[in-house]
Amino acid sequence: MAVTFTLNGQKTSFDGDPDTPLLWVIRDEARLTGTKYGCGVAQCGACTVHLDGLPRRSCVTPIATVDGSDVVTIEAVAGAEADAIRAAWTALDVPQCGYCQSGQIMSAVALLQLVPRPSDADIDHAMAGNICRCATYVRIRQAIHDAAATLEG
Repeated sequence: MAVTFTLNGQKTSFDGDPDTPLLWVIRDEARLTGTKYGCGVAQCGACTVHLDGLPRRSCVTPIATVDGSDVVTIEAVAGAEADAIRAAWTALDVPQCGYCQSGQIMSAVALLQLVPRPSDADIDHAMAGNICRCATYVRIRQAIHDAAATLEG
């Protein structure tokens, strides 16, 4: 039975093993490679996407569970929060190696959509499980604060 969902604004179907992780459908079937494979057990955050507006680890999300859902990847995340996060990321030189950044950005955008003025505790909670091998956590937190301030006008 085919699973049908919206991927970055486009209706998409996958007719394969219903236990296939969403990550592999995104990367191998849709050829969108911005969402990264890191650990395969939802511990690093590199595979984070938005599923019906909320951050989700795509490496452990069976494709069968996204039937009828809206999935957004780093390639299509948009809006004021996404623009503010990208600008702050660039201004503070957040990325070093860059591998984790798509997952970090997806989690940060979702946070600002839910909590427009996050505290350090809000940021720590929302970003928990997003591992940065280069340890740019201080710049990530500052970039989220800066993006929030930008959105306030």
